[in-house]
Amino acid sequence: MDGLFSNACYLLLYCVDFILNILYSFSNVVIFAGRIFLRYMFDVKMKESSKKRKRNNCAESNTVASRGIINANWQKFLSSNLIMDAKTEKPISEGNETYTGTFRRARRKKAKNHTNVEHNLKSLNIENKADNTSQSATTVANNDNLAKELVKNNENSKNKKNSLTKFVAIDCEMVGIGYGGNDHMLARVSIVNKFGDCIYDKYVKAREEVVDYRTEVSGIRKEDMLQGEDFTKVQKEVAEIIKGRVLVGHSLKNDLSVLYLSHPKRNIRDTSRYKPFRKVTKGSTPSLKRLAKEILGIEIQHGEHSSVEDARAAMQLYNTVAKKWEDMMSEKRGYNRRLLDES
Repeated sequence: MDGLFSNACYLLLYCVDFILNILYSFSNVVIFAGRIFLRYMFDVKMKESSKKRKRNNCAESNTVASRGIINANWQKFLSSNLIMDAKTEKPISEGNETYTGTFRRARRKKAKNHTNVEHNLKSLNIENKADNTSQSATTVANNDNLAKELVKNNENSKNKKNSLTKFVAIDCEMVGIGYGGNDHMLARVSIVNKFGDCIYDKYVKAREEVVDYRTEVSGIRKEDMLQGEDFTKVQKEVAEIIKGRVLVGHSLKNDLSVLYLSHPKRNIRDTSRYKPFRKVTKGSTPSLKRLAKEILGIEIQHGEHSSVEDARAAMQLYNTVAKKWEDMMSEKRGYNRRLLDES
């Protein structure tokens, strides 16, 4: 029994050894075949590249040769008499035309008559009469068009002075309401364009009982408000005017609050909050009257105030520092100074 078991183990080991020898031989064959294949591939590429170089060299030599042949043939062609020399060609002079063939006498006679007519026209200065007439008519038409354009430009410039601009200045006058007249109510609103022209100025009817008209400061009287417009109408009109525009003013927060309107902060230019202007009062909020006197050299708000005058003063203050102000805005929040060009 033990001998049978030992024979079986010996047979199994022999089979395993035989299989391993077969695998080793097969792997050697695969490696050898792979080497031959790779060598063959690299050798083929090298041969192809050398063939390409040879072909390119042949092509270049053929091209050079063909260029030389073409140049030689071209020079030979130029030196031949096949091409006419422009210098030897004689221009045909007037009056010396030669007519050959049938009806040559009739053609010569017709040409002679045509030449005589041209000479007569030249002698009588009639030749360019029609042309001169057309040119004069064209000149007159051009002058008329130029005059129309000038008139149109003048009208546009006149209209521009009283038209809306990208920058507008606003100022409001208020009256006192509520206990002791300490609360504010809108009584008058004025808007001017960039050039200081008044484009909107209206009084507003009272919506509540007026305790103090503040006439000595606001210039508002009872009869002014009685003849005024309804608040809702004025509010709507003002909102349409300032929409999408840059709003200039002094203490604009107060003006917008009595109008119950808001405006984007990036489109507000408040002269009371501009830092260089605050240097006039050493950091405190300056009055419009003080700024006008110190910077513009003008006196405003003598006695009763005028909202139109105050709006113009605010716009003039802005115009004096517009470039610096817009540069500061652009550095602060990436604001675009093209608004100045569009206004």
